[in-house]
Amino acid sequence: MPRSPRPRPQPRRAAARRPEPEEGEALISTGTVRLERDRDDPDGWLVLVNGVPSSYVDLADPEHLVFEYQQWTAAVLDAVHPPGPLRVVHLGGAGCAFPRYVAATRPGSRQLVLEVDERLVELVRRSFGASASAGFRLKVAEARAGVAALPDASQDALVRDAFVHDRVPAHLVTVEFLRDVARVLAPGGVWVANLADRPPMPHARAELATAAEVFAHTAVLAEPGVFRGRRYGNALLVASQEELPERALVRALSGGAAPARLVAGEEGRHFRAGASVVTDAAVAALSTGAPAGAPGAQSQAEPTEETDA
Repeated sequence: MPRSPRPRPQPRRAAARRPEPEEGEALISTGTVRLERDRDDPDGWLVLVNGVPSSYVDLADPEHLVFEYQQWTAAVLDAVHPPGPLRVVHLGGAGCAFPRYVAATRPGSRQLVLEVDERLVELVRRSFGASASAGFRLKVAEARAGVAALPDASQDALVRDAFVHDRVPAHLVTVEFLRDVARVLAPGGVWVANLADRPPMPHARAELATAAEVFAHTAVLAEPGVFRGRRYGNALLVASQEELPERALVRALSGGAAPARLVAGEEGRHFRAGASVVTDAAVAALSTGAPAGAPGAQSQAEPTEETDA
């Protein structure tokens, strides 16, 4: 009886090198970035861009989201989309904490992170590891131009977490830009945008009014104290052409570690009443000093509590 051929030994794959960040500050294209190790957790790293806490990366547990608005973003994606891989484009990267979370909780997801700062991208790749093997691609690109290059109906979610110093870039707020976002979203896709505001929340109202010009269903959520006018903080704009699962969102947001209040439907229409729709023309007029005619065209002028960009 002939003997079966002996299988050839397969070459061993080299073990993935564990990232080894270094504490300290470095110059980047848009200012400075500082990496600080968490004194209570040696695997935790805080990324500060121009002095603003912009990411918290847990090298041992990518499902560990420290920033509240990222926990809310996770709740939105889970409520809108069933378990399984997603196609997601992230506008703004910093340490890429949220793309790492999606890669860990939804294996097989196709993710693209657009980050405008080339030096920041290089530092993040070197310090934390950021490549297709990490579950996402990190690309140097301006967010609006990057979205314009995406195919129609190609994404399940677009997540905006882009800041320049302490401001959301005004050109990522306008109705013209949101029309391009809507073009790129697949049926059932969702737009999630992080912003920061203080009472009476003029930026959140303007963004909600602008999104309502493009999307059939919109909502805004924030910590209850922000809505009650007690403090400055983060808020999330959520928009889709499909009906939002408001009951599921309310349950998820009220029962989590970082409770948030959802404002949608008739309450949302009341919330945005009187707010101006932000247009490219209004933003251009504002930048030249001409009367803008749209208070909401102003970017956030206060330092953000939490960003990932």
